[in-house]
Amino acid sequence: MDTMRERFAAIVSRLLDEDPRLAVVLAEIGKDGFADAARAHPDRVINVGIREQLLVGVGGGLALTGMRPILHTFASFLIERPFEQVKLDFGHQGMGGVLVSAAGSYDWPAGGYTHMAPGDVALLDTLDGWTVHVPGHPDEAETLLRDAAAAGDDSVYVRLSAHANSAPRDIAPGRFLTVREGRDGVVIAVGPMLDNVLAAVEGLDVTVLYATTVRPFDERTLRAATAAGAGAGTGAAGAGA
Repeated sequence: MDTMRERFAAIVSRLLDEDPRLAVVLAEIGKDGFADAARAHPDRVINVGIREQLLVGVGGGLALTGMRPILHTFASFLIERPFEQVKLDFGHQGMGGVLVSAAGSYDWPAGGYTHMAPGDVALLDTLDGWTVHVPGHPDEAETLLRDAAAAGDDSVYVRLSAHANSAPRDIAPGRFLTVREGRDGVVIAVGPMLDNVLAAVEGLDVTVLYATTVRPFDERTLRAATAAGAGAGTGAAGAGA
């Protein structure tokens, strides 16, 4: 099985062929995956080097010209380091784009804390208007990436992980998926935590909802699930989400 990052590079490279409005902005990280796309579209695959603030600034500038920018690097460098640029170059200017991270939460412990971002979703949640996707399998990442690229001028964050569930689920962007039903409570599993959650609740009579979009929060599905069961309690499990 390919990884989420490998699927990201493959799918977005194809999308560049199909949609002249799309552009990819990199900060050195992930450039090898876009080598062919850069040769085919040298004006729409831009590597700014290890300059994450510039990464976001270039993305915001492309959005101002009517392009649909897709920005990629590690989560700590995409959300935390250039947060002011995300807030101003996209939010303040009313521009949209797609931020696609790798190594969220504690995915890459060998990189040390500088390469960890357990608070990326919470930090982005302080800004208005962002959709946040957290896929749990490369197939789900493809679905959510295609949806994000085609989402007009919306602001979308797709949080890719080095970890994945054993099998994809039939997800719909923006909706929680009911994986199993029970009467004693509701548990929400986020992205790549689903397999672990299912193992943890084995033998318990609980509903498990699967969330691959955490913002906006699918309140309707959660309310329906709690109303259908005994309503004993609700919990959530996610990798830093």
